[in-house]
Amino acid sequence: MYRTHKNGELRLENLGQEVTLAGWVQKTRDKGFMIWVDLRDRYGITQLIFDGDRTPKEMMEKAKMLGREFVIQVKGEVIERVSKNANMPTGDIEILVKELTILNKSLVPPFTIEDETDGGDELRMKYRYLDIRRNSVKNNLIFRSKVAMETRKYLSGEGFIEVETPYLIKSTPEGARDFVVPSRMNAGQFYALPQSPQTFKQLLMVGGLDKYFQIVKCFRDEDLRADRQPEFTQIDCEMAFVEQEDILNAFEGLTRHLLKEVNGVEISKFPRMTYDDAMRKYGNDKPDIRFGMEFGELNAVAQHKDFGIFNTAELVVGISVPGGNVFTRKEIDGLIEFLKRPQVGASGMVYVRCNDDGTFKSSVDKFYDEADLKKWAEITGAKAGDLICVLSGVADKVRGQLSVLRMEMANRLGLRNPKEFAPLWVVDFPLLEWDEETKRFHAMHHPFTSPKPEDMGMLDTNPGKVRANAYDLVLNGNEIGGGSIRIHDKQTQALMFNHLGFTPEKAKEQFGFLMNAFEYGAPPHGGIAFGLDRLTAILGGQETIRDFIAFPKNNSGRDVMIDAPSQIDDEQLKELCLKINLPL
Repeated sequence: MYRTHKNGELRLENLGQEVTLAGWVQKTRDKGFMIWVDLRDRYGITQLIFDGDRTPKEMMEKAKMLGREFVIQVKGEVIERVSKNANMPTGDIEILVKELTILNKSLVPPFTIEDETDGGDELRMKYRYLDIRRNSVKNNLIFRSKVAMETRKYLSGEGFIEVETPYLIKSTPEGARDFVVPSRMNAGQFYALPQSPQTFKQLLMVGGLDKYFQIVKCFRDEDLRADRQPEFTQIDCEMAFVEQEDILNAFEGLTRHLLKEVNGVEISKFPRMTYDDAMRKYGNDKPDIRFGMEFGELNAVAQHKDFGIFNTAELVVGISVPGGNVFTRKEIDGLIEFLKRPQVGASGMVYVRCNDDGTFKSSVDKFYDEADLKKWAEITGAKAGDLICVLSGVADKVRGQLSVLRMEMANRLGLRNPKEFAPLWVVDFPLLEWDEETKRFHAMHHPFTSPKPEDMGMLDTNPGKVRANAYDLVLNGNEIGGGSIRIHDKQTQALMFNHLGFTPEKAKEQFGFLMNAFEYGAPPHGGIAFGLDRLTAILGGQETIRDFIAFPKNNSGRDVMIDAPSQIDDEQLKELCLKINLPL
């Protein structure tokens, strides 16, 4: 037996017990006549003591050989520490070692295995197996496991059946780029890795399973960022004989359960907001509602003077930054430069200081008087001590720019408390988006999303105005889940494919199996998928998903630890009937 107890487990009540422990050497302190070793495993740290008066000489010499991250086993007696450490759960005791076995030696790690490490991101990703030994990463992975287990427990308790769907499927033209897999047995043909199990879960509803879920790996070959990976995990769900209200109620329940069991937080309200209102009030479809700063549209009170920038703008819109009047002119100039970055693209910003005495001072005092600025304050909800920030330009662009500013101000003012949770349903998305480049409509969600029943008549006459029977669940300014009521009849699905530019022949080639299934009694059905990586990160008080994934890719989509992707040899290429012409 390698160990009788785990590190972090022993207390004063264990005094006098003979125990066996195993783990990694965190650090050693050699005083010559006495050596202390911190022994670490997943469960904590125990201090070992080698005492020249009580420890055989040969064992003292062996202890002097120990280096960081050596794997060792010790046998000894639990004794009381002379100098106790109140910051350690095991800080009242130590182990007087009687036997020491070195199970494996270690090279000196390339970075310190501690909470505050000296290793950069790329270095730690290259040696991810060492990074996982650090408490911050280890605890994130344990936290993720708890989220997954609580998800399974809740959904199973609600009658959902967990079903695995295939990973080798058919490539389709909608959505992001597929990762493709060449088939050796079918020369010149390819599988695709699933971007989601969408069609399979719909087929399970046709099959009568009624309630399905799966915690499933999905793949998208798209540009990466901090909260996106080429492979990611979904909590994928589908239900039959349901309307939108049934889905929202069911998954409010799951979200409440996770917040309570994982975070100890009770949530009572899940407000709802239409897509149009979200864009009008916050400039994006996943607003963070933990704080205010709703948009105030100022066209009516800002386009009556000789300020040409506002007069020629499609939209003049502002926010009131609470307490923002304390910002210095230098800080405000910095905000303007922030907005002018190419990533944001604003041409400038007008600001108004709301003074404590009720007066106003603006960067456009030449054009607007106190009465004008008071109206701006009323519309934006500004109070004494606040700062009004105003942008203008093309409506869609300026809303996006002001949304970026709103989030930046919230971050600077500490308004985004990671321990506070504010869920929000966003509903009534557009069904279709017009793409000027391809001159055709694209599905805003996916081609199987049903139109709102009351908009069905416009699908043939005015498709751009049709709303989707779709919904996103937003938590703290992040989309954590999205879904829809699905199309479940062949005629409507064929009409949808037609608006998306599919010929009948192409639709049959790509999705004939689904269209055929709809002719065999497909029930009304709908579902949702949660991004497990992002959900876990937000529940864990963060927004970057990388540290909640055991072996993540970097921002170039590479696994620097195993050096993937990589080339394959000529024999494999020949078997797959592939020829690769690499650029010079």
